[in-house]
Amino acid sequence: MKVANVATSPVTLPAPFEWCTVDMTDDKQAHEVYELLRDNYVEDTDGVFRFDYPVDFLRWTLLTPNHVKDWHIGIRAAGKPGLLGFISGTAIKTQVHDQTVKMAEINFLCVHKKLRAKKMGPTMIKEVTRRVNLQNIW
Repeated sequence: MKVANVATSPVTLPAPFEWCTVDMTDDKQAHEVYELLRDNYVEDTDGVFRFDYPVDFLRWTLLTPNHVKDWHIGIRAAGKPGLLGFISGTAIKTQVHDQTVKMAEINFLCVHKKLRAKKMGPTMIKEVTRRVNLQNIW
């Protein structure tokens, strides 16, 4: 595969939703990611146990040296406040036998509970994959 063959336009989202790049150095946006994950990420079947990652932990995890800001992807409803979806990519190097391979670790795939029937998860995976491929990482 070649970078020249990767679409330069984002994957299409149904109206009124739109992509955004989340700036984890911005307090407001980092807190939006925190709230989305706190209220909609992994939980048990009774909704009692949930992950509650503090903003400092999220920044530590996502703002690695040489992080790719464009890999912190959110979904918003046009003209409305709040983050409705989030997925992140982190650039890593992995040793495979005697070769170092550039890869992306994908994490924090989260869609607001009210949007889960709209198949946003697979769409977000396609978009993060497209953005990773644009960096010549396959």
